Amino acid sequence: MATFHITNFGCRATLADAAAMERQLRERGYSPASSAEQADVVVLNTCTVTADADATARQAIRRAHRANPQAKIVVSGCYAQRAPEELALIAGVTLVAGNSHRAEIAQLLEPGAAQAFLPVQILSQGDPNITERAPARIVTGDIFQAKTLAWEPADGAAADHTRPVLKIQDGCNSRCAYCVIPFVRGRSRSLPSAEAVVAASALVECGAKEIVLSGINLGSYGQDLVPREELGGLLRRLLGETGVDRLRLSSIEPMDVTLDLLDLFAASGGRLAPHFHVPLQSGSDPILAAMHRWYRAAHYVRRVELVRDRLPDAAIGADVIAGFPGETAEDHAATLQLIEVLPVTYLHVFSFSARPGTEAQRQLESGAVGVPPAVIHQRVRELRALGEAKSAAFRQAQRGVTQRALTLRRQGRDTNGEWTQALTGNFLHIRVPGNRPANVWLDIQPD
Repeated sequence: MATFHITNFGCRATLADAAAMERQLRERGYSPASSAEQADVVVLNTCTVTADADATARQAIRRAHRANPQAKIVVSGCYAQRAPEELALIAGVTLVAGNSHRAEIAQLLEPGAAQAFLPVQILSQGDPNITERAPARIVTGDIFQAKTLAWEPADGAAADHTRPVLKIQDGCNSRCAYCVIPFVRGRSRSLPSAEAVVAASALVECGAKEIVLSGINLGSYGQDLVPREELGGLLRRLLGETGVDRLRLSSIEPMDVTLDLLDLFAASGGRLAPHFHVPLQSGSDPILAAMHRWYRAAHYVRRVELVRDRLPDAAIGADVIAGFPGETAEDHAATLQLIEVLPVTYLHVFSFSARPGTEAQRQLESGAVGVPPAVIHQRVRELRALGEAKSAAFRQAQRGVTQRALTLRRQGRDTNGEWTQALTGNFLHIRVPGNRPANVWLDIQPD
């Protein structure tokens, strides 16, 4: 029996994609291998949100080929959708399948399933040896032709994951100046709530106690459906029609944090995890405008304060980009000052990375002044230090508060003996003494 191994990069949406691919491969008779070195097929499900993400994917491909030169290497995901020809040129790659054809990967691995082809763009470069250097099959299509989001059952793989991801939305209709994701994920499209209820129920039947609801822009959920639906309505259906113990949102934009939504969380009795990941990106209004973000610092403050008012113990995370073109020392200082006063509990900090096809990339090509890399690195260090201080303060504030936590498949040993990691509703990772099975509820107090 042929074996496979999937290595995943990027966001929660790619985790859901990987689980669906795993199911497809199992259905075609493949069995999971313990490692990429032991697999007949190695799938790398890529991210392309930054240049570093691209580099990490290329390194992983080369490493997989060195470790297992006989394996068929399949590259999928966002990088595969954006620049398949780059990936096809890497030694060892057998198939490059973009997001437009991700659901067909298992079928495409069958002999004769797809003919090799290269995009016109790369052939037009005039290199007569290009086809010899690109033996990989490339299968991509126009991602903007995707109009619906279908449930891709992951139940065969769900039992292997303590907190399975259910993708209820994909794509994005916004055009933030720095972001390439709309071009590799397509238009916003939603999973109808009736299908989401069926999907969540199937995951619960497989033993899932917490389900993470993922999407690229969860606040736009349902706007493409007929009749239109909305995120709060979906959450009510999932709470009322499934037996799931806890639901968690992967992220939500600040202007989608409403009183109605927060009241629903507060009334859920903990079944909706009090955890809000709310992208900020910058605390400077001029930079937010240049980024084409549709809120300003004061709007963000009001929404985050609503969360803290309605759910005092909630985790509140934020994404921040350092070094967007034109960002001055004053802009950076404004971001630091804003975060200092915000009740955020952790930060995800990114160095600005110009992505092909974005407005920010065009601005730089037209002469916009970029921030020097050394300055960006320094700003990243300052933001991460602030994020660590915020996390430590939140953890300290939660000491002695009894929390319901779910044990994870992460164990280890330290000077105090064996431990098992558990996750609380408000996103605290806690080491619980002892070697415990995964997917078990515990009432614990952070220390």
